[in-house]
Amino acid sequence: MPQSVLTRLFAAPSDWRTVLFTLLISLLVSWIASRIVCRLAARGLRALLRDTVVTSSPAVRRPLRLLGIASFVLTFAVLIVPAMEIAGLRPRTGVHLRTLAEWAFGAGLKILLIAALAYALIRTCTLLVRRFEHDLSLGTDLDALERGKRARTLGSVVNNATTAVVCAVAVLMILRELGLDIAPVLTGAGIVGLAVGFGAQTVVRDIISGFFLILENQVRVGDVAAINGTGGLVEAINLRTIVLRDVEGTVHVFPNGAINTLANRSKEFSYAVLEIGIDYEEDPDRITRILNEVGASLQADDRFRPLILEPLEVLGVEALADWSVLMKMRMKTVPLKQWEIGRELRKRILRRFGDQSVQLPSPRFGPQPPPRRADP
Repeated sequence: MPQSVLTRLFAAPSDWRTVLFTLLISLLVSWIASRIVCRLAARGLRALLRDTVVTSSPAVRRPLRLLGIASFVLTFAVLIVPAMEIAGLRPRTGVHLRTLAEWAFGAGLKILLIAALAYALIRTCTLLVRRFEHDLSLGTDLDALERGKRARTLGSVVNNATTAVVCAVAVLMILRELGLDIAPVLTGAGIVGLAVGFGAQTVVRDIISGFFLILENQVRVGDVAAINGTGGLVEAINLRTIVLRDVEGTVHVFPNGAINTLANRSKEFSYAVLEIGIDYEEDPDRITRILNEVGASLQADDRFRPLILEPLEVLGVEALADWSVLMKMRMKTVPLKQWEIGRELRKRILRRFGDQSVQLPSPRFGPQPPPRRADP
């Protein structure tokens, strides 16, 4: 390197070997820093995109390449002058070591503290969410699995919301420490937030309603429920929608914010409710005894005993119809088994009525004799 060039670049006589060595060291450190930045950015993109786009795609590689070049140039521009000063050289221009040291021990420490606190808050929230998910997922039964699914849904929402808020606040604070005016950013964010708030009121209402729907455990996947008068099996519960499939196989999707009525037919326990018509000539007390015998035989069956929680409860005469007397009864069952127990109970009642010669109601025409009175 000509001595005249060194004289213009440095305020004191300099050795070209020292200059070349300092340049090589600065280039090496800048290259390492750019590689670290690219790897961190690639890891963040993989976490953000997941399986949507592979990292070998040009849509991912080009931004990473540009980011690597920019970080290399920036690091080299910042380090070259302080490195030369450390080597005993006195460059005429650039970011001098004294200026860099003052910034590092001033705004630099503040930026480092802000980043560390933001990371600590995010990690603390993540650990608390994982502990919450673990505590609710204890057990191996179906209820524990449903609790774990609900906890993961709520934990994901809380974790993502906390991460977004903490990162946004930390970035704004770091920009302020770098001397940038964040007032336009805050103004723009406020305007965008106001516009999004007006345009997405329904979506926000659906998400909030879904959050409390899952938090309060009003309904679970696998339950049979009636939503706004439409009944079916709950196939999915999302933050914005709930999906039902009715008995015909039709899928109904309801926005959570539009749910006015929700009736869960399979939470904790269910009732198989039956109404049996008997002839006016039959004695209701005799029919009650027969029904209790049928219920006891059903509960004693090894096949149906695990599904029945309480004995058959005969509620009595429900109504006096044109040609029949309606007897109402119910049997407490485990969730989703009330229909199976009800069908089996009807079949056994029909057989027992045939064995006991119980007269079933039928329409009659013409004058009828007065109803028979039971013996006192």
